[in-house]
Amino acid sequence: MQLEQEIERIYSLPDAEAQKEGRVVFNAFKDLLNKGQLRAAEPEDGNWRVRPWVKKGIMLGFRLGRITNMSINADFNFYDKDTYPLKYIDGMRDHIRVVPGGSSIRDGAYVAPRVVIMPPAYINVGAYVDEGAMIDSHALVGSCAQVGKRVHLSASAQLGGVLEPVGALPVIVEDDVLIGGNCGVYEGIIIRRQAILAAGTIVTGATPVYDLVRNKIYRKTADNPLIIPEGAVVVPGTRSLHRRDARPAESFAREHGLAVQTPIIIKYRDEKTETSVLLEEALR
Repeated sequence: MQLEQEIERIYSLPDAEAQKEGRVVFNAFKDLLNKGQLRAAEPEDGNWRVRPWVKKGIMLGFRLGRITNMSINADFNFYDKDTYPLKYIDGMRDHIRVVPGGSSIRDGAYVAPRVVIMPPAYINVGAYVDEGAMIDSHALVGSCAQVGKRVHLSASAQLGGVLEPVGALPVIVEDDVLIGGNCGVYEGIIIRRQAILAAGTIVTGATPVYDLVRNKIYRKTADNPLIIPEGAVVVPGTRSLHRRDARPAESFAREHGLAVQTPIIIKYRDEKTETSVLLEEALR
């Protein structure tokens, strides 16, 4: 792809040289991001593949950009790189609901038809939000996060941004996932289709996830990201700090009754779960 080659070439240039010829290439690149024709990560044969050159193109935009005044008026002052203004959306044409109240979508993010954005929410550059998703109040879709069809990202839930390193997998949320209020998903985790994260669940790349149904522990490895299985219902739980390999720590933890937060899979979706999830459709 010629665009990929041009992004790689300009990305490698010193800033002064990149400024001379980078704008035209970057604008063409960003246009494809806005249309959803380029993604920082894409599904491929059931797995997800990172596109490092797309992340380089996004970072190139920050290098090329100059701080500019983006203020609404004298009372609402904003300053950012001119390469990343707010995204222009024609809600009537694009069939997107952006409910009044202070939400922001950064240029270079893709928002598909029938997405609902409740105020105030934020969608960062490189994010991909697919058809029928709901981004609820105070929710964050971080840089390069990939959100599938009919996902509900509930109030105050956060999908962390993963822009660097360029080879790192961003947060992936597949189709029909429900992420409860005040959840946090960080560090390039894959949440498979139809999974449910109960309110308050925090999942990071370093978090072990305990599956009570299948008697398994899911962890990130050197070669594979942490994956929440399809249809899993995950709740916040705790894990004892007692460790056989560290007696002083074990003794201290036992003495003070210490434990750490850990996600627990308590069930997989069933008919009862489906009934409660279908109630979400009335909001769209």
